[in-house]
Amino acid sequence: MATTPKTAKPAAKAPAAKAPAAKAPAAKKAPAVKKAKAPVDPNAPKKVDALQKPLQPSPELAEIVGKDVLPRGQVVSKVWEYIRKHNLQNPADKREILADDKLKKVFGRDKCTMFEMNKYLALHLK
Repeated sequence: MATTPKTAKPAAKAPAAKAPAAKAPAAKKAPAVKKAKAPVDPNAPKKVDALQKPLQPSPELAEIVGKDVLPRGQVVSKVWEYIRKHNLQNPADKREILADDKLKKVFGRDKCTMFEMNKYLALHLK
C-alpha cells in the first residue's frame, strides 16, 4: 500500500485591517428655550377627572352603597365591602360574584365576574 504524502495546509489569512471611518462633525443643536408658564389662579376650580367625578347611584344601587353622591372608585369599594360582608364570592372561583337579591337588581343576572361588575355598575351611575 502506498501512502500519500501529507500536504501542508495553507496559512490562514490574517483579517484585513479596516480603515477607521471618517466621522462627520456632529451638528450642534441650539439650546432649548423654556417657555414661561402662565400664572395659576389659586382660587380657580380644579379639574375633576372621570374617576373622581361625583355620581348619583340609581335606587337599586343605592340599597347597597347608600343614596349619597359618590365618585366611581368609592362606589366600587362599597360594592366590594358588601360582597365580602355577605360572603358573595364563589369559593371555587373568587373572581366570580354570586348575586343576592339586591345585587341581582344591579347586575340583572345571578352571577358575574369581577371584571364584568364595573360594566353593570356604570349602568346605575349618573
